[in-house]
Amino acid sequence: MIIKVGIGYDVHALVEGRVLILGGVEIPYERGLLGHSDADVLIHAIMDALLGALALGDIGAHFPDHDPRYSGISSLSLLGQVVELIEGQGYRVGNIDSIIVAERPKVAPFIPQMRSNIARVLKLVESCVSVKATTTERLGFEGRGEGIGAQAIVNLEKVGG
Repeated sequence: MIIKVGIGYDVHALVEGRVLILGGVEIPYERGLLGHSDADVLIHAIMDALLGALALGDIGAHFPDHDPRYSGISSLSLLGQVVELIEGQGYRVGNIDSIIVAERPKVAPFIPQMRSNIARVLKLVESCVSVKATTTERLGFEGRGEGIGAQAIVNLEKVGG
């Protein structure tokens, strides 16, 4: 079996006047993430990992932030497009492991819904989708509450390979 591995990382600043979306879930918080799309940092990290596994560039190359088609778009919708691209290359997602890095808000209560959303789009059972959350013990931009980061690692399996 041919297996490819990819890693993704993304960061967005927290600002007032935006809704906070993580893993396709609206999180109640006084600030949201700044970005051209819905700025879902977790989904962006996952997309970069998926694209990287097949050396297909990054999300900026596929969904440029100057293109009005992607203004405010759901990152889950973009993830669906990345899945189609991967399937077109003859691969399927095997599993993902991801982590959200934020001092606040506390996102643990929302992780089950994030996993469900991601599994649905990736066509996986939830046991193949890991979403974790951690803090930086008040260190760095995440610890100061200036932004949220996310990392993801994925493995892709060659279909019929």
